[in-house]
Formats: sequence, C-alpha cells, structure tokens
Amino acid sequence: MSRIIGIDLGTTNSCVASTDSKGHPTTLVGLDNERTVPSWVSWSTSGQVAVGTRAKRQAVTNASATVYGVKRLIGRKVNADDVSWFARLAPFRIVAAPNGDAWVRVHGQPVSPQEVAAHILRRVRQVAEEALGEPVTRAVVTVPAYFDDAQRQATRDAGQIAGLDVVRILNEPTAAALAYGAHRVGEGRRLIAVFDLGGGTFDISIMSVENGIFEVLATGGDSALGGEDWDRRMLERIVDEVFDQYRVDLTGIPMAMSRLREACENAKKALSVETETMIQLPFLANDQHGAPINYERPVTREQIDTLTKDLLDRLEAPCRRALADARLQPDQLEEVLLVGGMTRWPSVQTVVETIFEKKPSKGANPDEVVALGAAHYAGILAGDSNDAALLDVTPHDIGIKVGDSGFAVVMPRNSMLPVRARRLFATTTENQKFVSIELYQGDATDVTKNRKLGQVVLDDLPPGPPGSTRVELVMTVDVESILSVTARELRTGREASVTIRPSGGLSQREIVEIINRRRQENSHVGGLPMQGGTVRVTTREHAISKPDDDEKK
Repeated sequence: MSRIIGIDLGTTNSCVASTDSKGHPTTLVGLDNERTVPSWVSWSTSGQVAVGTRAKRQAVTNASATVYGVKRLIGRKVNADDVSWFARLAPFRIVAAPNGDAWVRVHGQPVSPQEVAAHILRRVRQVAEEALGEPVTRAVVTVPAYFDDAQRQATRDAGQIAGLDVVRILNEPTAAALAYGAHRVGEGRRLIAVFDLGGGTFDISIMSVENGIFEVLATGGDSALGGEDWDRRMLERIVDEVFDQYRVDLTGIPMAMSRLREACENAKKALSVETETMIQLPFLANDQHGAPINYERPVTREQIDTLTKDLLDRLEAPCRRALADARLQPDQLEEVLLVGGMTRWPSVQTVVETIFEKKPSKGANPDEVVALGAAHYAGILAGDSNDAALLDVTPHDIGIKVGDSGFAVVMPRNSMLPVRARRLFATTTENQKFVSIELYQGDATDVTKNRKLGQVVLDDLPPGPPGSTRVELVMTVDVESILSVTARELRTGREASVTIRPSGGLSQREIVEIINRRRQENSHVGGLPMQGGTVRVTTREHAISKPDDDEKK
C-alpha cells in the first residue's frame, strides 16, 4: 500500500505533508521549492489548465477564467448570502446549477467547485510525489470543523476526481492540535481551544486532551468568514472612492479588479507587521475621457480595523457559544492555539485574548500546521504511530420539520460520534394512514434555512383516533457522518428505514464522467497530469438554467 499523505485544502493556499522515517510530520516541497500551493486554477482559451502560482500570475491578464476561493463555494447554494456577495466582486462568473449549487463559468462552460478543487488536489498530490519519489494515491484531507455533511462529501468527491482515495476527512482544528503536540505536553487532562481563522472560513473548537485522546467538547464557527473578507472590505472602499472621483465603475473591468484585489491582499499582509503602507496602482483604468487613472493611496492598520470592525465582532459569538456548549469558562482553558493566516492580524489576536482571557500560542506556522496535523493522523491510520486517538462531534443540529417551517432538534450539535438519538411521535389526525418525516441539518429554528438531508415514510398505520398511534424515530450517525434513520410503529412493530449518505451535489455518474473526460484530455497532451483539457459540459444537469444577465445575482 502507498503511504497516506496529509492535505490542507485551503481557501487561499493549500499544503501537503507526510511523516518521515522517524514518524515525524514534515511539509513536502516539490521541484518548485514552494511550501504552499496557491489555491488558484486558470484556464487558457485553448483549454490548458494552470494551477497554483502559475494560475495566480494570470489573475490580471486572464481574470475571467482564473478561479480562486473555491472552498467558499464547494457544497454551497448559489443563493446563499455570502455566495451572492462573493459573486458581486469576483472577476469570474459564479452561476447556478439546476440543483441550485454554486458553480463557476469558464470560457462559457459551467464547472463545478469539486472539479476546480480537484485540480488543486492533483497539484498537491504531484508535489508529494516529487518530494517522496513514489506514487501517492491515499490522503487525509482537512476541512473546517463547521462544514456540514454536503461540504464534506463535496470535498471527498474532489479527491476522487483528483485520483485520490480520501481515507478520512479530518477537522482542521483537530489536525492543528495534533501538530502542536497538545497530547505530549504535561500530565493529566488538558483543556484547550483551537482558534482557526483562514482565508475563507472560521472555526473554533474546544478540546479535552488526556492520555493521547483528543475529545472535541464543542465546535463552532462561521463558514463564510475569513481573511478574504478583510481584503474585500478594502477593495470595496477603493472601488467606491474611484467611482466618486472619476465616475468609473471598476467592478465591470476584470483586469482592474484583479490588480486591486492583489494590492489589497498585499497591503493587508504588510499591515500585519507595519502600521501604515501605500497602495500604488498606475494605469488602473481609464476615466470617462480616456485618460489613465493612476491610483495611489496610503492605508493604515487603524483604517482597516475601522472598516472591518463588524468582521472582528463576528468572531466572538461562535467562541462564546462553543464555551457554553462545552460548559466551560475561559479561565478553565489551559491554552489557545492559533491557526490560519488571518490570525497574524494584530486585532484578531487582541480579540482572542479578550475572549479567552489569555495570550494565544503562536508556536507553529499557521499556514502549515493543519497539513502537518493531517500527516500525523495519516501516520496513525497507517499504523506508523499510535500516540493519539480522536473523538469527534456533530458540527450541526440534526432534526425534523414540524408544521410549516418549524425545526425540532433530535440530535443536538456537538454530540460525540458515533451517536444514536430517539424521539417519540404520535399521530395528529383520526385514522392517519402514514407519517412522512423530513430530515434536516442546521442551527436555524426556521427549517427553510437549514439543509434538507432526506425523508423517511412509514405507511399502513393502524386506524385510530389522534394520538393513539405512536411512532419511534431512531437516528444514528457513524464516524463517517453517515446518517441512518428508522421509524417504527410501536404497536405493530412495522418499520421504515433510510440510510442517508452525504451528497456533495454531484452524482457518482457525473464524477465518473469527469474522471473519464480528464483522462481523455490528458492523453491528448502526452499524459501530463497537470496540463491540458478543454472544459466541457459532461451531463445535461450541468446546463445553467439562469440567463447570463442573472448569473451574478
């Protein structure tokens, strides 16, 4: 069997790691000597695909066909508020698939986020093979702890398209805690928090670590909050300033938006260290008279903090809720670990210190620590190490629809996996023939804001007055997040059951067709795994039902 690598599939950058001959996890570096791979994919008009740094270099000259931030789209619906917001300023088109998923349009053809992510995974797999000198087919891939089942399965699907057997989906905060070596510090039970703010997602996990066992007590977060939102706030301000001064709307000029986005990201990085920097963009666009707009502006950290105060404020509620769910006070935590590039921002560190009443630990590279933890866990799965075991929890409530739009929780969030929950129901009408139970996952009291998982129908109920027939609902979720549901009428013992495997939005047939298409395209360019390939519609479901004018709404 080939070794198992650990992959951090990030919003901004991705990283791959593996254990060395002594069992220590180490970041893998390919022939280009880059320790991380930018999570960017670009398509030329001839169908050639560039990934990573090569793709990012095309952000200005090929903006409409260069895709980034796909992690914010994977497993998501196009009408989600944060997706619509992302679409408004992205230089590439975000469109609706017939099932409502958010896809991207590249050179007139729709492409699923899973296929875009597969290009990134294929690239990091290539990095691993270059570093290790051997084929790699198995991986542990990390995801935000707050990802729901659809997002997790979509990530698995991306791995399958990339030719990887994803042996386990691992939560990023848990991976980071492993990499920090939290299980090797001190004796007895330790309570720690992992604060993970990356490019596009935010996670907070409260853990207990004892005798090498990581027990997640509570998790929370915001899957639509990350460092790119800070970049976007700067970008929006500059777009407004240019419009006010020149009456030119930069959002309609993809090349200008790409240059501006890169400048904002670089300014943010500089302001993580300095208190002031300068944004200079000569020939950004032309004004109404055709004269060049040479944009220049000083930016201070204080200005950015003012612009993004509401983003900083959004960090507190998930942390407070996670502490409450874990039934802990901040002073009971021994350590707070920082993960994700955005935790370099001084004001974020200040917020963490205020919430948890202690200075956070910054002893690891936030860009690589998750991949290192994934590699550590890969070593455990491969039998190379046995120094840790993980006990995880459900990230969201699972329940049923009641009435027109109510949501009754059957399995609360933060239930330890595997878990089983029971609930009794009674008929509500006389001689009721059947019960239809709709299953949802989410944290909203309004069921329409949660994700529907499926339904189970129990028919041929015995006749009787309202309330005379009782039905027991049993839910079970295993460690692979597979939900099994059984409804049983107590008097007769009649049962109906359903097993709900997470769906990432693509059918298995579509996944196989994408894989076959990629093989055919690679064969046309000499079999190079990272080159070539025209983007084509693979099935009728890939057609976009919305007209072009509506695609970005």
